[in-house]
Amino acid sequence: METYVTERITTAGILKKDDLYFVAKREDKGSIGGLWEFPGGKNRWGESEEETLKREFLEELNLAIEVGPLLHTHDFTNKGTLYHQKAYLVYCNRIQEPSLSVHTTYRWVKAEELLSLHFAPSDQRIIATLLKHP
Repeated sequence: METYVTERITTAGILKKDDLYFVAKREDKGSIGGLWEFPGGKNRWGESEEETLKREFLEELNLAIEVGPLLHTHDFTNKGTLYHQKAYLVYCNRIQEPSLSVHTTYRWVKAEELLSLHFAPSDQRIIATLLKHP
């Protein structure tokens, strides 16, 4: 069994409007630069997963959200760190034009369109779950 120096929780928010999913494309920086993702981010120490998602959506998109049920979870490694990926359904009562700070663009797409976008590897497993249970 492999031992990891660090373990972290990372979150993804699945924002859905009717039959469309909100996705955003990262700036061309970092390990997932230029790739599409479900917004979210790494959990800070002492922060709940729900608090992480609310903070990340505000910081990255200027959207205030509420967090719903857990839809998907899986583990992956990146640079010697074991990540526990948690994807939650999120809600936004007032969906306005997001302010992009770490993304270059965003889209609302149907479930089958998710397959045509180049997603971060960790989010590709979330897509598989969404396609099974839209």
